[in-house]
Amino acid sequence: MKTLVIVAHPHLERSIINKTWLKRLKEENVAVHDLYAAYPDFKIDVEKEQALVLGYDRIVFQFPFYWYSSPALLKEWQDVVLTYGWAYGSNGTKLHGKEFMIATSTGGPKEAYQEGGYNRYPMSELLRPFQAMANLTGMKFLPPFMLQGVRNLTDEAIAASAEEYAKLLQQ
Repeated sequence: MKTLVIVAHPHLERSIINKTWLKRLKEENVAVHDLYAAYPDFKIDVEKEQALVLGYDRIVFQFPFYWYSSPALLKEWQDVVLTYGWAYGSNGTKLHGKEFMIATSTGGPKEAYQEGGYNRYPMSELLRPFQAMANLTGMKFLPPFMLQGVRNLTDEAIAASAEEYAKLLQQ
């Protein structure tokens, strides 16, 4: 299965988690597309992005969980690339049958993301807009890959998460 990981991190050079994950994925020859490197001006080449996505069976959005969502450029990508008549609507079938997955990290621990927790809502609810996007575009929504509580992780735990993530994408 050909997998494309679309990475959206505005400060990737400072990220420990996302850099570690990407380094490991590149060892597996997983295709990685860094949106902030490609479009620092936020001017997305829609035709180029649509053509890129067509070449893969599985699409992964990888990003740090910011303010209960993704970084801004990933939202902009969705807004301009996933167009009516291409990604959805009566003739918008280009993504039908593809798999879709989220890979994200949170600063807060898993316990903070549940009913009654610090953030009051479970991650399954906070990621619901991505699931709705997958449904609308005919993609199969896969369980997300999440690393939570990253502020308190050891280097070993981060490396182990990269291994787990790479193995998951090779399935």
